[in-house]
Amino acid sequence: MEKIFIGGDHAAIEMKNAAIAYLRNTFRREIIDVGAYDGERVDYPDYAAKVCEEVLKDKEAFGILICGTGIGMSIAANKHKGVRAALARNSYEARMAREHNDANVLCLGARTIGLGIMESVLDSWVSASFEGGRHSARLKKIAELEDKCFS
Repeated sequence: MEKIFIGGDHAAIEMKNAAIAYLRNTFRREIIDVGAYDGERVDYPDYAAKVCEEVLKDKEAFGILICGTGIGMSIAANKHKGVRAALARNSYEARMAREHNDANVLCLGARTIGLGIMESVLDSWVSASFEGGRHSARLKKIAELEDKCFS
């Protein structure tokens, strides 16, 4: 997880900026901010698309999406074939998203968790890696569903 694309809507500006600073300082990752850059109202699906398109272009890249609850971003992100977006509200969910689901996009809610919890979630998600094994067969089934549903 060397490169991380991050995007958020108008509700997420403060948390997105804090996440960027935290990731750069703590993990020394390349962070690419795709917006939004101010508090002017925007539509979260546009930023989900920007991040997901970049993640799908670079199989080594990951994404982080933030909106008010994280729910809208996770719904929009999972409309992209090949994206496995997970909404995490605590460090356990974040770790399981990587270890069991190989989540390549993390979704956060700026209005549902504080900055301290956000840092804990980022720590767990960035530090974890996919376990493979029995989980690989499940991901294969998800990919088959995508082929069926998105064709």
